[in-house]
Parts: sequence; structure tokens; C-alpha cells
Amino acid sequence: MPTNLPDEPSMKAATSGPESDLPAGLSKPALHALAAAGFQRLEQLTRVTEKELLRLHGMGPKGIELLRPALAAKSLSFASDSGASGKSS
Repeated sequence: MPTNLPDEPSMKAATSGPESDLPAGLSKPALHALAAAGFQRLEQLTRVTEKELLRLHGMGPKGIELLRPALAAKSLSFASDSGASGKSS
């Protein structure tokens, strides 16, 4: 009887459980990054900017590209990055 399975069911339940509505196509590193930062639902992502999410280890542009339409489908969006709009020259 094998005891060490490659995929840990407890990890999957923590990142994509029934209380999570994050898109299924997100990579494992992105799901882990979001879970470690305390994000389990799309509604929670409305409090952070895309830039802030990109700072998370494991979250990249592809993850943002999957999250953006998932948020839009619920009439939600990331927080606006209004504080640094004049400093990007």
C-alpha cells in the first residue's frame, strides 16, 4: 500500500476547495501564492491591484490574465492603481 502519493490531497483542498471560486486554469504556484496571501475568493481580489498580486512569488502575468476575465464575469475588477499613476515615465 503506497503511503507517499505525489499529489497531496490536503494541499488541493486548501487551494481549490468548495469555498474557492478562483479559475480552474490557474497554475499551482499561482494558487499557492494566492492562498498564502489569504485570497480564496474573487471578491477578495478587488482590494488589491494587479501590481500587488504580481509581487507574490508564484503569481505571473498569465495568472493575472486568467483572473481578469473571471472577475469581469462577476462584474468585479482589481483595485485601481491610482496612487502611482504619475510616476511611471
